[in-house]
Amino acid sequence: MQTIKAGIVGGAGYTGGELLRLLLPHPAVEIAFVHSNSSAGKPVYEVHTDLFGDTDLQFTSTLMQDIDVLFLCMGHGDSKVFLAENDIDKEIKIIDLSQDFRLKDTAGEFVYGLPELNKEKIKKANYIANPGCFATALQLALLPLAHAAKMPESVYINALTGSTGAGQSLSTTSHFSWRANNISVYKAFTHQHLSEIGESLVQLQPDYVQNIKFIPERGDFARGIFASVMFESTLTEEELYNVYEKYYASHPFTHVSKKGIDLKQVVNTNKCLVSIVKNGNDVLVTSAIDNLLKGASGQAVQNMNLLFGLDEKTGLQLKASAF
Repeated sequence: MQTIKAGIVGGAGYTGGELLRLLLPHPAVEIAFVHSNSSAGKPVYEVHTDLFGDTDLQFTSTLMQDIDVLFLCMGHGDSKVFLAENDIDKEIKIIDLSQDFRLKDTAGEFVYGLPELNKEKIKKANYIANPGCFATALQLALLPLAHAAKMPESVYINALTGSTGAGQSLSTTSHFSWRANNISVYKAFTHQHLSEIGESLVQLQPDYVQNIKFIPERGDFARGIFASVMFESTLTEEELYNVYEKYYASHPFTHVSKKGIDLKQVVNTNKCLVSIVKNGNDVLVTSAIDNLLKGASGQAVQNMNLLFGLDEKTGLQLKASAF
């Protein structure tokens, strides 16, 4: 198996830590450096304490060009600045985990990195814009409908995310004493991931006019997204299952369940679980992912595998913690 030399920029945050957890045991990867201006000189395990005993890597403020792939794990807006200020060798593949290059008007040479939508394009790409966490969960609940040209006129979504979705920096709404035993709505109807969701749906169903009412909520747990997607359809429940199962047949991480799903089934994995319930013409599609894995770092590794011709499951066959 080939050896892929990887560099990580922004390695001190949650997504950087998750990338390290996945890449250290990856059979085809050698981590060349982990960049962090704030933690330069420190051992990686001092920041990511779960890696104590697993690595002696230290954070560095120096960039190395002798790599095959560069992961950008910085805040939104920072990736674009970083690439403008640093001359990265054109032979190095880039996977950006921010939102800087996800939309068509800002993408440039970046390919939108949702394998369940763009797998063949990803395999041929040099630069990947990793999807957002909410965007991943919601698209995987809707893409089969768009592919079958069956998108409903209106879609109503309520989705709950864990505190890690807010990033590692402390804020009032991520502080334990506020988050514990609490729940709240934020960015109702206006969440930034709606734009990338809309572009993907139109890619599959060009005549689709987006009418998605999305209510995101902060949940009292650390990681995961659980989305409830509601719409009307004249398709039977069995017809809907067939549409979803056919669409995801060649995608190893997304599974359609005929039973109800729960968040613990996906936390600590790169899986998305989808289930369907129908009552009259009312349909409920539930979708669950780990926001830091399938919604971020796991999907980035899945994209890396596709870029370098590996089985996309390599290094990602993780087991959920059921209790």
